[in-house]
Amino acid sequence: MTDPPLLDTDVVARHSLAHDASHYLLLPEAVTAPADEAEVVALLRQASRDRRPLTFRSGGTSLSGQAQSESVLADVRRHFRRIEVLEAGRRVRVGPGATLRQVNAHLLRHRRRLGPDPASEIACTIGGVIANNSSGMAAGIAENSYRTLDSLRFVLPSGTIVDTGREGADARLRREEPELHEGLLRLRRRVRDDAGSTRRIRERFALKNTMGYGINALLDFETPAEMLAHLVVGSEGTLAFVSSATFRTVPIQKHIATGLLVLPSLAAATSALPEVVGAGFATAELMDARSLRVAQGLAGAPQEISGLAVQDHAALLVEHRSDDPEALARKSAEALSLSASLGLAAPFAMTTDGARRAAMWTTRKGLYAAVAGARPAGSTALLEDVVVPVPALEATCQGMQGLFDRHGYAESVIFGHAKDGNIHFLLNEHLGDGGDRLEAFTEDMVTLVLGHGGNLKAEHGTGRMMAPFVKRQYGPELYGVMRELKALVDPAGILNPGVVLTEDPSAHMRDLKPVIEIEEEADRCVECGYCEPVCPSKDLTLTPRQRIVLRRDANLAEQRGDLETARAIRAAYEYEGLQTCAVDGMCVTACPVDINTGDLVRRLRAEDTSAAPNAAWSAAAGSWDLLTRGASAAMGAAGAVPAGLPRAATAVGRALLGADAVPQYRPELPRRGGAVRLAGGRGRASADVAAVYLPACVHTMFGAAEEPRPTGRTGCGGNCGCGSSADSAATASAGVPAALTLLAQRAGMRLAVPDGAASLCCGTPFSSKGMTAAKERMRERVRTTLLAASDGGRLPVVLDAASCTEGILETMAGSDVEVVDAITFVRRHLLERLSIGERAGSVTVHPTCSTTHLGATGDLVAIAEACAAEVVVPVDWGCCGYAGDRGMLHPELTASATAAEAAEVARRETDWYVSANRTCELGMQAATGKSYRHVLELLAAVTG
Repeated sequence: MTDPPLLDTDVVARHSLAHDASHYLLLPEAVTAPADEAEVVALLRQASRDRRPLTFRSGGTSLSGQAQSESVLADVRRHFRRIEVLEAGRRVRVGPGATLRQVNAHLLRHRRRLGPDPASEIACTIGGVIANNSSGMAAGIAENSYRTLDSLRFVLPSGTIVDTGREGADARLRREEPELHEGLLRLRRRVRDDAGSTRRIRERFALKNTMGYGINALLDFETPAEMLAHLVVGSEGTLAFVSSATFRTVPIQKHIATGLLVLPSLAAATSALPEVVGAGFATAELMDARSLRVAQGLAGAPQEISGLAVQDHAALLVEHRSDDPEALARKSAEALSLSASLGLAAPFAMTTDGARRAAMWTTRKGLYAAVAGARPAGSTALLEDVVVPVPALEATCQGMQGLFDRHGYAESVIFGHAKDGNIHFLLNEHLGDGGDRLEAFTEDMVTLVLGHGGNLKAEHGTGRMMAPFVKRQYGPELYGVMRELKALVDPAGILNPGVVLTEDPSAHMRDLKPVIEIEEEADRCVECGYCEPVCPSKDLTLTPRQRIVLRRDANLAEQRGDLETARAIRAAYEYEGLQTCAVDGMCVTACPVDINTGDLVRRLRAEDTSAAPNAAWSAAAGSWDLLTRGASAAMGAAGAVPAGLPRAATAVGRALLGADAVPQYRPELPRRGGAVRLAGGRGRASADVAAVYLPACVHTMFGAAEEPRPTGRTGCGGNCGCGSSADSAATASAGVPAALTLLAQRAGMRLAVPDGAASLCCGTPFSSKGMTAAKERMRERVRTTLLAASDGGRLPVVLDAASCTEGILETMAGSDVEVVDAITFVRRHLLERLSIGERAGSVTVHPTCSTTHLGATGDLVAIAEACAAEVVVPVDWGCCGYAGDRGMLHPELTASATAAEAAEVARRETDWYVSANRTCELGMQAATGKSYRHVLELLAAVTG
């Protein structure tokens, strides 16, 4: 039999996994990460024998405390990410560790998606989607997890594996678990023979409902295997471990129109709902007056509310979708006619314009960030949800607003999925005060919602928050059915105790998470985990959320006098928290409260840096040209000797001075220096100059790629820098500086390179290492030079490495100088002037963290599409983690960060491999063994 996975009792491992998005905090005794289903089986059997509680955790986006444990916490995010698209996307088989966004990305080329569409789709995993029976803005109860589930493979606490996708699943369950099989039939008879129970179940589940167990399965299905599979959906990890699920997918409509119905009052908005729902809108998102006032302060607020003097107003964000543009136009026209009868307080129109639609959705989706990010110091943002029948929505909303006022929750907001009667409310609470106010508010809220025939949870799961109120919602008989179900499936009571069902009436007020202030860059963090999937170190050391919570826990431990725990966390933090952070800033692209954890890491690195390294880097900033040329010469020298010698030399240096001080000589590094030679264009700004070109110093240090694949085109004569010629095999590339200047010449444009360009740097190498003084010294020089070179901002400044473009943008902030990346400049100004000959057959594109921040990924892909018949952007692409020299200091970071993308690239050979940043190209070469080059080198190769 397979041994159970090892339990890790390390302080850092336990604390880093303890936190989820809820306002609860339980510290596990041990954590583990089972690698496969066999290890899960062994783990469950061992836990059952020992009667040791066990909780499975994946994304940790839970808002109600479902993903925590004081005993053993099993992380299944890392090893259960398999995605298998079936039947041209009509079905998909998925592991519990894959995020919903990943699955939808794999389905996109088939124009299909999963039915559930929760707002947390960037981070929530399939395990959580099933555990909470997720729905979302458009899913309702028709396309939620329960309704779109095709089959389920899961492991019971006994270790028995049930797979409803296999023929004879029910017979196998009866044979292997006879008591459970018979018990499920008994519960089915008990419910079906009781007219009151049947009626109550149908009423509860006619609405969105994630309170208690999904006992509607006892009415909806005939065989115990199917009943059990659908009871597992929404069971929040208390009945079984889901090892894989197969879903029926839904089509993606090609055309979308969005509009914002602004009404004079909440009463007017809710009274309009029957007509709005009858109009067949895919979404109808409600926002109360407080929501609208908050939304008006958001960047990019739509014109419909930007000038509105909000008093008692409310709004409905509505959307139509269709594959037929004419049908969509008819629906939009009907919506306009409908709006004329509603007494709107602002003009209304349905629009298909992407920018306007995005602005409207910003109004809805930005509420959480605005309220949570601006919460008072020391408070916690609580986001809860309830559902009532649509006719009762107006009274419920008014009652909720009254509760906010009665209990002193100022600036709370109500928003949600009005067509389903499902509303969310967000409030700020000081849990350090003991939670008495929250407890009183919760009691009043429960009375209000149940009094209107509603459910206390619609989407977020029962969790610890609502477990004490399950009996009140369902009554003692159905609560007894749920209790018997739990005892049948999990007789030892090991799976996630205290979640879904509890006999403790005060359970929801226990284990409240303390609010601990740390650094200002991170204090806004709500621990939602949205940042984790995009973090390059997520599978190696820590995620941004974990970097933050460990600092909070270290401070908390010190406050409580637990100096041993604080010391252990801080000792491990140097490597896990600081040295293996790529400071790529991808976390901010996903963070709802706009935290860039890289900023925190950079500051901590600066605080940890002694005077000597600061002085050395400051001196380097003053002699940057000499340093880069020296690095180039060193690369050339290293490439001229057997590879083992420079590796051995750097190994000795790392051993003596530390792995974080001396880069490792890596196989992907070019075997020659990279002295940049430009084909003319040097000089000061003049009337015939189109732009100032600042070549990145990284091209001097690392040189261009070697042995690139030829395109098959002949006649370029070797002048383009592509490495191919009419009569020779591929040779070393001349790199992107030569390619860009050649492209400008072919387009009839002149680029001016500033005097002393070789002595300039964007400052990123200094800031990423925390060398603040050196960074400021270099940036002052850059600012002075570029202001002069651009004639005070008359000319744009073009950079040929995306990460350097980011750095120069920050340097020139507040000036009149436009800074633009080369790929954006070429797409806007050169591409249409170039003559493209024979295109490459295929190209693989690696977007970067910097092209993401710059909004330039579309430019990167567009240039590739102009150059090749087939363009492949890996679904699993992410930051490579090379991060300047970080990939040479800690190559394990790049290996971990690129694992999924490299596996995808290996499955499909293409003619070219391109990106937009030299060090990223090195990182991807290290990961894949392919020679990655700048996309402009490809463009130079196919144009004449």
